[in-house]
Amino acid sequence: MTQKIRIKDIAARAGVSVGTVDRVLHNRPNVSPPAREKVERALKEMNYQPNMYASALAYNRSYTFYLIMPKHASEAYWEEIEEGAEKACETRRDFHIDVKLLYYHRFLDETFIEACNECLAQHPDGVIVVPSSLDSTRQFTDQLHEQEIPFVMLDSYMPDLKPLSFYGQDSFCSGYFAAKMLMLIAAGSTEVMLMKQMKDGRVASKQQDNREVGFRHYMHDHFPNVKIEEVNLPLEEEKGTYDDILEEYFLTHPKTHHCITFCSKAHIVGEFLLRTNRRDIQIMGYDMVQKNAKCLREGSISFLIAQHAYMQGYYCVEALFRAIVLKKKVKPVNYMPIEILNKENVDFYQRTMI
Repeated sequence: MTQKIRIKDIAARAGVSVGTVDRVLHNRPNVSPPAREKVERALKEMNYQPNMYASALAYNRSYTFYLIMPKHASEAYWEEIEEGAEKACETRRDFHIDVKLLYYHRFLDETFIEACNECLAQHPDGVIVVPSSLDSTRQFTDQLHEQEIPFVMLDSYMPDLKPLSFYGQDSFCSGYFAAKMLMLIAAGSTEVMLMKQMKDGRVASKQQDNREVGFRHYMHDHFPNVKIEEVNLPLEEEKGTYDDILEEYFLTHPKTHHCITFCSKAHIVGEFLLRTNRRDIQIMGYDMVQKNAKCLREGSISFLIAQHAYMQGYYCVEALFRAIVLKKKVKPVNYMPIEILNKENVDFYQRTMI
């Protein structure tokens, strides 16, 4: 067992008073340069490692982090993020950690700016942000840098904005992997359907765009003759509208037996296939939300790619805790595992390793 190093041991080694050592350890003033040098040399020679947990507890202050994220429905990917963040707060409750949530509309930059301004007005200790457009996000993160507020990026990575850390999948690799898995069962197909949900000509996130880039890259290299048919199910429409679009598509594309989407709404197609008894068609999608899992068990979804949303929420709060409270370095880029779920293993999936 490593022997505990006491302040008086350091003082004796450095030839200074206990009070001087205490001031150096806590970076307080009124220490002469020669005395500070003696203490720092003694600390290095003794390989002194401060107990940051004890110091943080003794400091007895509270910390407020803000999580800025899109508005969402229940049982959605984002709800898992929230629950993970809340669990991290519970785990670190002795340190008085609190996370407050602010929401924005995914396709309205002004709502993102409003949420960011509200966050800045509260003078947070740290921020977790799911990016909106690059320009709007940069405007916010520039202010965070100016005010020396650490921030973690979640879901979509924008390295130029210099976050403290990032948690999410490698989107390009994820899309490339999705194509490879899809074509294991669709190798004989001449066409596949790519379902998107768009508004004003764009999908909800940079992450989805990058997944599609990875997907198309694989298809171009390995299955260049397979036609990719795009179908847009416009965001925020009624189920009847989606049914009409899908019914027309499948009637006019009898050769389509495999579909893919890069959002968490594969269940929209999956539920339609079950209702219309189309047993020769399946879709592949993302995220282990309950509606997707139900379709997976019933056979209308072939695969799901899980990205551990719960863990992402937890680890983002933990990164801020380690950096701000414990004064420790954190890993700048943290790619989540790319895991594939099917009917046979979905019931054994663990949403958390914590």
